Amino acid sequence: MSAAKLVHGYEVVIGFETHTQLATQSKIFSRASTAFGAEPNTQACAVDLALPGTLPVMNRAAVECAIQLGLALGSHIAPRSVFARKNYFYPDLPKGYQISQFEIPVVQGGAVSFLLDGDAKTVRLVRAHLEEDAGKSLHEDASLGGGGQSGIDLNRAGTPLLEIVTEPDMRSSEEAVAYAKELHKIVTWIGMCDGNMQEGSFRCDANVSVRKPGAPLGTRREIKNLNSFKFMQQAIDYEVRWQIEQIEDGHAIQQATVLFNPETGETRAMRTKEDAADYRYFPDPDLPPLVIAPEWVERVRSEMTELPRAMAERFVRDYGLPEYDAATLTQSKAMAAYFEETAKACGQPKLASNWIMGEVSRRMNADDMDFSHVAQRVSAFQLATLVIRINDNVISNSAARQVFESLWALASNDVTVALTGVGAVGTVGDVDAIIESKGLKQMNDSGELEKIIDEVLAANPKNVEEYKAGNAKALNGLVGPIMKASKGKANPAQVNDLLKKKLG
Repeated sequence: MSAAKLVHGYEVVIGFETHTQLATQSKIFSRASTAFGAEPNTQACAVDLALPGTLPVMNRAAVECAIQLGLALGSHIAPRSVFARKNYFYPDLPKGYQISQFEIPVVQGGAVSFLLDGDAKTVRLVRAHLEEDAGKSLHEDASLGGGGQSGIDLNRAGTPLLEIVTEPDMRSSEEAVAYAKELHKIVTWIGMCDGNMQEGSFRCDANVSVRKPGAPLGTRREIKNLNSFKFMQQAIDYEVRWQIEQIEDGHAIQQATVLFNPETGETRAMRTKEDAADYRYFPDPDLPPLVIAPEWVERVRSEMTELPRAMAERFVRDYGLPEYDAATLTQSKAMAAYFEETAKACGQPKLASNWIMGEVSRRMNADDMDFSHVAQRVSAFQLATLVIRINDNVISNSAARQVFESLWALASNDVTVALTGVGAVGTVGDVDAIIESKGLKQMNDSGELEKIIDEVLAANPKNVEEYKAGNAKALNGLVGPIMKASKGKANPAQVNDLLKKKLG
């Protein structure tokens, strides 16, 4: 649990419930498809519609997703767990109850650890339980000529979910967002969830309360269905301010479920928050207990991919990277794979890391792109070739950035670069061809460079005298003209060495 961060003298207390849609092809208790975007009510079978005489059958792949998460987060995987009926009455719930888990969930305990501003944080988990999703209510806007009617789409009904519940360990909106991002990284990394927040695959509910330091926990309000990290922070910050203002004005906080409106930046109460007793949980008589043998757990463990933290430790150990670099490069599986392929091809892991965290990430963010698409613009082999040319002093860092921009633009068809001259034979993505075409090769011929330096020294006697008089900064006034005269091709380190040699 983190140290308290006070807001106007109050401690913020936050817990999370995250619904992760499992990456299975069929629903949790039926064979209906889980594909997104189908016409309403075309992917709801008799089981999903709760027609009389139908019985649920457990989806084995959904159970394996739960096992994967438990292994990734150091949780206890219950050898025997039980499904229950959670009773409530909404139009989008065909059975009048939701099949979930209550007293004995499949995943128990565990923790999510992450860094926030360089500080290590840990959020403890209470549980993660399997359940089915409900359908979706669709409402027409009468003001837009829709007639004001409502309909029900049951395509989502029965979609497999794993609800991940934390202890109230977070003490700020920043910490809550950092936790959510880390959890999102883990579930997408192991492949149990695609993490698409816009499509509802990763939905977060934040339980927010405030209290004076040392006082009992305050009354919480649950902010439902936060589907972006930006809105998540805005919603929590607004809710914290609102609760503090209510308490300061002498009002009691009522337990409630609230929604966040991104347009107004405000939360508003949707309904009174229910307690567990209101749902009248009881074991589902149609489903036997879920039994997970140790052999099943070990098989899943043996098939799991290397986890982010273990990979970061390996990057430090095998490639000599700083911990910061290793943690950054393992923010996504695609970025980690791209780095490793680049590092192996160029043999310069630190330089490769600098470029991926620097120019590559900058360009990716500018184009609002996911890292999984970066290799379509500049492949790991192309970046490795660029790193090799820098390390061999063929081109300067400045010239390398020009080559990188050309590679990126060519792949996106933003520009056409004519490749002419020696070495230009090959594809438009050929690093060496672009270097030759643009004349970016670094000048390493000391004789040619000395001639330029002599001309600059003769043209700038004042700088020469100042440097000889002890003003070291006067050297910078000579380097600029030399680089300009060489059209940026001179090796800056070589220029400095020759200048100092000539000036004694």
